[in-house]
Amino acid sequence: MRVTQSLNTSQFLTALDTLETTISQNQNEVDTGLAFTTPSQNPVAAGAVDNFNQALAASNQYTSNANSAQSSLNTEDSALTQVQSQLQTLRDLALQANSGTASNSNLAALATQASQIQSTLVSLANTQDGNGNYIFAGYATQAKPFAVTATGASYAGDQGQQQVQVSAGETVAVGDNGDAVFNQIKTGNGTFTVSAGTPLAPNTGTALIGASTVTNAANYNGGTYTIKFTVPTTLTSPTTYQVTDANNNVITSGNYTSGQSIGFSGVQVTLTGQPASGDSFTVAPSGSQSVFTTVQNLVNTLQTGVTGTNGGVALSNSLTGAINNLDQALTQASTVQSTVGSRLNTITTQLSLASSQQLQLKESISTLQSLDYPSALTALTNEQTQLSAAMQSYTQIQGLTLFKYIQ
Repeated sequence: MRVTQSLNTSQFLTALDTLETTISQNQNEVDTGLAFTTPSQNPVAAGAVDNFNQALAASNQYTSNANSAQSSLNTEDSALTQVQSQLQTLRDLALQANSGTASNSNLAALATQASQIQSTLVSLANTQDGNGNYIFAGYATQAKPFAVTATGASYAGDQGQQQVQVSAGETVAVGDNGDAVFNQIKTGNGTFTVSAGTPLAPNTGTALIGASTVTNAANYNGGTYTIKFTVPTTLTSPTTYQVTDANNNVITSGNYTSGQSIGFSGVQVTLTGQPASGDSFTVAPSGSQSVFTTVQNLVNTLQTGVTGTNGGVALSNSLTGAINNLDQALTQASTVQSTVGSRLNTITTQLSLASSQQLQLKESISTLQSLDYPSALTALTNEQTQLSAAMQSYTQIQGLTLFKYIQ
């Protein structure tokens, strides 16, 4: 093949173009700090980087979820702390009212305080997080869950519980529905309640309800029992009691002594004072009652005060029941708050793990894609030197023609 000047020129320009392309690519790498910017430059490394980037994006999303959940749960934790503080204040008011020394005007003043606390509790039950979501509304986070009613408060939320994924294998409940926190509160001691007399046959004696406990859960069948008293006509004979079940079967009986516990069917009830003949106390399974109903009942009791000859006894028994119900509400709020604390601990752990994972992923991406600046700069300098030398050589070669030597 005959080598012509045009062929040499063509080959030189091709080589020059290749060198300029390489310089441009290396210059781009230096400018971006990346060893490659397109998958074609390093398919294997690019594939690995893409996988790492996807994992990093997922981890960042989990972190965002966890931070949002953490904020909401901190809001709930604070609200529950305030709820317990308000309930404790109510309990103290009930104890003060039950001292036996409060006048009706004092009781009315306590009723006003209790009513104000009721409003505060409703406000706390309608707490919103930083995004404007009601934390005690279940899934219905945009609907205000509680509204004041004549008997306490109504609930407009649902029984759901928001779940947020904070890692590939971990979800955390965000918020607790208000029905579980404020409405489904066990009455009495959580297992059974004790009430004095009946609406149609109120007690006329001075017997007061004291402590009530479960002594043997296996023996308590959840039934309803009545303790009824008989007072003898002679002073030398003891007052007696008889315990019957719902079918009027006699369970036990005995002589009554003030302050001595009456035990039957795995439970124990303590009464003090002197019952009148025919007075009764009912032991029934605990039901569920809204804390707002409990507070409203307390307000009503305080507003009614002492009425009639036996009003002080009726007031005391009613206040004892309210105190027991408030204790159950305090227990429920504390229990829920404990679960909130556990969820916050889970989130803290996951955030720490995510931070470590993200650091490792970024390091892996950097190892694969980050540019070795010293080597890249050296290569770029060499290539630029080659380009400059090639251009000078080509210019000189182009000037070497026969006409230059003909005189």
